[in-house]
Amino acid sequence: MLTDAQVVGFLVAAVLVTLSPGPDNLLVLSMGMSKGRRRGIVFGLGCAMGCIGHTALAVAGVSAIIAASPAAFMALKMAGGGYLLYLGYGALRSHNAAKVQDTARAEKTYSALFFQGVVANVINPKVALFFLSFLPQFVVLGNGAANVQMAALGVIFTLQAGVIFSLLGYFSGTIGGWLNRTPKSGVWLDRIAGVVFVGLGLRLIFAQ
Repeated sequence: MLTDAQVVGFLVAAVLVTLSPGPDNLLVLSMGMSKGRRRGIVFGLGCAMGCIGHTALAVAGVSAIIAASPAAFMALKMAGGGYLLYLGYGALRSHNAAKVQDTARAEKTYSALFFQGVVANVINPKVALFFLSFLPQFVVLGNGAANVQMAALGVIFTLQAGVIFSLLGYFSGTIGGWLNRTPKSGVWLDRIAGVVFVGLGLRLIFAQ
């Protein structure tokens, strides 16, 4: 279903995107710094699990568009590629340093923190748009049903996000302190993500 080349290429892009400073990973770092490693890890796993919901929406949306007409699918490609180029342009021009706030939060159970992480990810419309643009490019039509491939890629994205967010939660004090001491580190992470977004956007627009 998925070739080794598909998985490796997707993983590289997914890891770079996940590592770039954004609401989810900064929230995980903040939670770990303020409430401890375990709570940071649990919250991070919740954020990662929210990706399953976005995967389901992307699979359903793209499948419906493909079934509708080739013209609608081409419009989706152009819109998705344009959105990724927009994200890349914003990341390349970003001068905002990534700051991690060590804020006090009310004590919550682990299950409540996990659910909070899921909700924080699921309700973010930018994540939904990103998945709709990101997943289809790594689908190879000759390798089987596109919706099954997208679902598998979404699961892989969720798993790698769970690993990275767990590591961020565990090392939150060290990583958060490093980001706060070296503001330009977050800017350079944005630059790397920007290059990835632009490359993926161009690929989506011009790929046959």
